[in-house]
Amino acid sequence: MDEFALIERIGAQLGGEAPQWLVLGPGDDGAVVRPPAGHDIASSIDSFLADVHFPAGADAELIGYRCLMASLSDLAAMVAAPAWALVALSLPDGNADWVTALARGMDEAAAAAGARIVGGNLAAGPLAITVSVQGWVPTGAMLLRAGAKPGDAICLSGPVGGAAAALRQVDLAASRPGQLSALERSYWRPQPPFSLAPELRSHASSGIDLSDGLLADLGHVAAASGVGLHLESAAIPLAEGARLDDALSGGDDYALAFTTRHPPLTARFAVIGEVAAGGGLFVDGKPADEQGFRHFR
Repeated sequence: MDEFALIERIGAQLGGEAPQWLVLGPGDDGAVVRPPAGHDIASSIDSFLADVHFPAGADAELIGYRCLMASLSDLAAMVAAPAWALVALSLPDGNADWVTALARGMDEAAAAAGARIVGGNLAAGPLAITVSVQGWVPTGAMLLRAGAKPGDAICLSGPVGGAAAALRQVDLAASRPGQLSALERSYWRPQPPFSLAPELRSHASSGIDLSDGLLADLGHVAAASGVGLHLESAAIPLAEGARLDDALSGGDDYALAFTTRHPPLTARFAVIGEVAAGGGLFVDGKPADEQGFRHFR
């Protein structure tokens, strides 16, 4: 199927009534949006490569959901409400069924996050997916990696290590929608906690989504905030089937780590450590080796 027929096929999968802020959606040279007054726009972009970020032979619907939700996770980390996404695809062929399934998975993820896919691009080439996401946050209320202060608690929004455990234990290329085990769901259907945004805007001092492993990502917070982070390994909530090293260095969890002194938050979420003066990252009192996923070493 050629480029324009594929675009029509993709468009047919993107359902739902257009939100008021969407002035012009797919079909023209560009989309047009009208942000609400009194808000800043947060933007992020990610590239997903076959056999690097997902198994090339995996189900396209699962790939679509994972890629879009992993990108939207950056907005959750900045406490921005997801709004719209642009998707660029490089495809080795014009397989209409594969593209339809990919778009279906992406549309499901967008709907779950309250976002809308408003356009994109197709090109022939090695399989790769690039997703640009945008959302809005009340002016000046965004949550950054900088801002953690000595005495803050370090919290996690949920269990970690599940995606890395799935990579170790499961043939993810054989996963099928509707038949996912708990481990497979950890990898294929991440669930960033978008609903936490209003509370974190008011009561968190810093935050980050966990994409490259707990140590690597919290290392960014320590560096950006100019503080030391002291973790207790026994306090880290592990996903079903995960080991501690999956959580510390595995990545792909897309939960949030945040710092706070707000008692209702520290009572509801796992407190895994404390922010201290100085610098560096420590686990059980010892300097941590901040290993995690990196494209270039």
